Amino acid sequence: MSEIKAAITALGGFVPETKLTNKDLEKLIDTTDEWITTRTGIKERRIERREGAGASDIAVPAVLELCEKRGISPEEIDLLICATVTADYNFPSTANIITDKIGAKNAWSFDVNAACSGFIYALSTGSQFIETGKYKKVVIVGVDKMSSIINYEDRTTCVIFGDGGGAVLLEPNEEGNGIIDFALHSDGSGRQYLYQPAGGSVKPASHESIDNNEHSVFQVGKQVFKFAVTNMADVSVDVMNRNNLTGDSVDWLVPHQANLRIIDATANRMELDPKKVMINIEKFGNTTSGTIPLCLWEWEDKLKKGDNIILSAFGGGFTWGAVYLKWAYDKK
Repeated sequence: MSEIKAAITALGGFVPETKLTNKDLEKLIDTTDEWITTRTGIKERRIERREGAGASDIAVPAVLELCEKRGISPEEIDLLICATVTADYNFPSTANIITDKIGAKNAWSFDVNAACSGFIYALSTGSQFIETGKYKKVVIVGVDKMSSIINYEDRTTCVIFGDGGGAVLLEPNEEGNGIIDFALHSDGSGRQYLYQPAGGSVKPASHESIDNNEHSVFQVGKQVFKFAVTNMADVSVDVMNRNNLTGDSVDWLVPHQANLRIIDATANRMELDPKKVMINIEKFGNTTSGTIPLCLWEWEDKLKKGDNIILSAFGGGFTWGAVYLKWAYDKK
């Protein structure tokens, strides 16, 4: 009997309608379109403005889209894992809320918080439930409403982040396609360089924490950039070497969309043709857990069955990792 792999069989994505351009930010903070573009590669990002909408409301249309594409009912989903740092509430989990909103009555669900690496952490976790033969349909969501935790007076962070998300369906594959390998890492000593200072059990909400904008993202950009450039490239090359891959044999790199310079450095280290790198950071900015599934969603038409794909990410905490998968279908 052939070995079971967890293969992506359908994709869905969603970004809010409202655009926040670099020109818009010029009116809010001391910055310029040129400064932002040169340092990040970002031209605009999407912002969720609907009254009362949370991360789950960005995720729901993405999951429903993949169900429609695959021709399945939400009731057929066995498990849903949501990667996010902007959960609707501290509890219950956003995954629970998504399953309720889509009518996935037979699924159990939970959240994963690994910052910008969240999607590949969740994808690797979900793949195990397929490979054991326990489940047949596992949905992995990567979504964030970063505008809910951004201080739009802080130019070191507000120019970077946007809202959006995507979802993939994992199903068993015995043809050799699907998730082949992954390497995941974390280093909690990096927490001081990229985190949300208040709102957790260490520093619960107070008038002082709100007045000091401590519920917004705090980042020491130079330190984060230094670690991200090194670790995203290292882990991607490590996974390639373990699987006897070269820049020629890799068909696509799907990098976390944090910064164009980090993406370029990773591709260069992998000796990859720039045409093989998925980039949409100029349109959506950094949607944290949402960047990788949004790339796959946008590039679905170009993906071919058997393509060798590397997913690579780095996030606050620090967290980082890479996934090697063989694409399982040609879009009809």
